[in-house]
Amino acid sequence: MLFTVSTRCSMRYPETIINSHPNLFKIDTNLNKLVKRIELLNYINPINIEQEKRNFFASKYNINPNFKYRKIDFNAHKLHQELFSQDIDSIKDEETRAFYRDVIYDYSGLIECIETIGKGSKFYFNSLKSFGTPTQKDVDNAKFILHFEDEEYDQEMFPVFNAQEAAEYFAEFTKKYDFSFNLKYSTKISAAAMVQNNTQTLVLKKNHRFSANQLKVLANHEIGVHMVTTFNGLNQTLKIFHNGFPKNVETQEGLAVFSEYMSGCLTLYRLKELSYRVLAADSLRMGFDFAATFDLLHNQYKLNREEAYSISLRAHRGGGLTKDHLYLTGLKKIYNHYQEDKNLDRLLTGKVTLEHLPIISKWQEEGLANEIVYPNYAFESNSNKSDKLEFILQNLK
Repeated sequence: MLFTVSTRCSMRYPETIINSHPNLFKIDTNLNKLVKRIELLNYINPINIEQEKRNFFASKYNINPNFKYRKIDFNAHKLHQELFSQDIDSIKDEETRAFYRDVIYDYSGLIECIETIGKGSKFYFNSLKSFGTPTQKDVDNAKFILHFEDEEYDQEMFPVFNAQEAAEYFAEFTKKYDFSFNLKYSTKISAAAMVQNNTQTLVLKKNHRFSANQLKVLANHEIGVHMVTTFNGLNQTLKIFHNGFPKNVETQEGLAVFSEYMSGCLTLYRLKELSYRVLAADSLRMGFDFAATFDLLHNQYKLNREEAYSISLRAHRGGGLTKDHLYLTGLKKIYNHYQEDKNLDRLLTGKVTLEHLPIISKWQEEGLANEIVYPNYAFESNSNKSDKLEFILQNLK
């Protein structure tokens, strides 16, 4: 399925800009050709999620799942060689040169992650290099959120919509933008929905039931941020905006959850879900296997088995993926940025990071980067009505 609308993603480099930065554009173009297939989410989700869930439940939660993964369709060793063969020293500007050097190391780390998926501790240690692990402060923040008493379910929290109805909702939400993206259904993803940046595709979990609140959450999270930054990145002269700055997950996921908050659909339930993900990621550090992480969530924290399985899966896929702890840390950083009355538009210019805002500003002044084409409409005004959520966000460490 394709949500077909016109798109403006056909920017050409101004001739004067190319001539004044020939080595930069050559390296940026070379890297673009090399990293198109380096999208971890394309490989990290097991292809036998549902079967292994049935087996795990049938074993009374005692036999760890045996996840299988799709095969890598590129030569990892050759890709490493080509990345490090780039003549980074030919970039004249020192700050830009250092940035692209970080890009190469970051993508090399992601390649190592992909080539060790399903190889236990090898993958886990590569995951640590790329995504880090929860600190004690992160764990304390998660437990702080979890100590708040659950709110009563209202009508919007009941899962009543199927994937087809969800697709129709997202099609309606997307009408405010003049970009188009593919939509497909899958039983091989761990989340209810995800964006594939390199193919501009929104993937929906085929057998999932969505609540009205979750539809709002996913629309503002996946389309309002992840699709918006995908298409803004495509509109940039430098392709690294689309492929992704080094260590961009924290900022991108922080923006996406902040979009939920600003649009008024972030709930305590959702914040607790993100907190359980932090605890699941932390359980990897303590050497927990899948069954032990599931036991922590299901028996100690009383999560229902479907949710406990889903969060355990997210943490243990590949051999131990620590990425999920970055949603809460990212949310707090973006929230603080907003509270300081700082503009969020530059953070929507592509798959960028808070830490690299100075170089984005520098590139915009030099004509190497463009202003955003697509905004996040939720950022225009704060629609959060919950004093409790405001208190929580203000008091996270």
